Amino acid sequence: MTDGTAADLRRQIEQTRHQLGETVEELAAKADVRGRARARAADLRDRAGAMTVQLRSSAAEAGRHVQERANRAGHAVQGRASRAGHTVQETAVRAGHTAQDRAVQARHDLRGKASDVGRTAEGSAPAALRAPVGFARRHPWPVVIAGAAAVALVVAGARGRSSAKR
Repeated sequence: MTDGTAADLRRQIEQTRHQLGETVEELAAKADVRGRARARAADLRDRAGAMTVQLRSSAAEAGRHVQERANRAGHAVQGRASRAGHTVQETAVRAGHTAQDRAVQARHDLRGKASDVGRTAEGSAPAALRAPVGFARRHPWPVVIAGAAAVALVVAGARGRSSAKR
C-alpha cells in the first residue's frame, strides 16, 4: 500500500467514525424520551410565555383604546349637557322676564282699577269720610298695614275666645 492510499483510508475511516458518532448521538437523542419530553415542555413554556406577553400587550392596547373612546364619549356628553343647560337657563330667563312683565302689567291694571274704585268711593262717600278716603288713595301702604293689623287683632281675638271656651 502506498502512503497516499493509506492516508485516504485513514481519512475515510475518520469520516466514517465521525458520521457514526453523529448517528449514535441522534439515536441516543431519539431514545431519550424523558429528555425529549423536557425539551418539548421547555419549548411549550417558552411559547406560552411569549403568548402571555403578547396577550398582555394586546389587552393593554385594547384597554387604552376603550379608555380613549370612553373619554371622547364623556366629553361629548358633557358638551351636550352644557348646551342643554344653557338652553334651559335661557328659557327660564325668558319665562322669568315674561312673568315679570305680566306682573308689572297686572299691577298697573290693578292700580288703575283701584284708583277708579277709590275715586268712585271718594265721590260717593259722605263729606266727613272724603278726607280719610282721599288720604288712603294717596298713601295706600299705611292703610294696608293698618288693615293687616286689624285682621291680626280679629284673628287673635277669635282664637282667644275659642280657647277660652275649651
